[in-house]
Amino acid sequence: MASGLLLVLSAPSGCGKTTIVKRVMRDLSGLVFSVSHTTRQPRSGEVDGVHYHFVDKTVFATMRDRQPPGFLEWAEVHGNMYGTSVDEVVKHQQAGCDVILDIDVQGAAQVRQRTNSVTTIFIAPPSLAELERRLRGRGTESEATIAVRLNNARKELACVGGYDYLIVNDRLEEAVESLRSIIIAERCRQRRGLGGQTAHWGA
Repeated sequence: MASGLLLVLSAPSGCGKTTIVKRVMRDLSGLVFSVSHTTRQPRSGEVDGVHYHFVDKTVFATMRDRQPPGFLEWAEVHGNMYGTSVDEVVKHQQAGCDVILDIDVQGAAQVRQRTNSVTTIFIAPPSLAELERRLRGRGTESEATIAVRLNNARKELACVGGYDYLIVNDRLEEAVESLRSIIIAERCRQRRGLGGQTAHWGA
């Protein structure tokens, strides 16, 4: 049975990545998000196994430190650990689903170190000035937060060259169609090969 694709999507905050992905997942069947593991406490309304797999630090460390590692990528953010489980990804792939990882550039770099069987896509704003306009248009960001997000965006945009595809979200409909087309093309390329193989995750 053919296994699904592994798709990594990264973008600076405010680029519209979530909206684009939701639209594409509505249009294309066979796409799933990998549910990450985290050591932080659930927030109101969050459901274990749906929004995250909530685990304690001991369980997380055991998965992280085993050989081969249990996480495809992981990071510590504000004292909490987050990681993408290899088993979670493989489970969906073996069911024939294409798995989307919504992770930052550091996480994407970790995934590329673990496997070549990944398609990486970066979604960028038309310009930093437009990104700033969008962030301010939210009406929820402080000046300090906007400054941090723009600084992070500059660093993230410097990593675009390491990605397989670049989508510039200037017009939403065109960005949605670009992501949709990329996924369809990658599916066709996989079928042209050996029927798809689940990746072997290295150390």
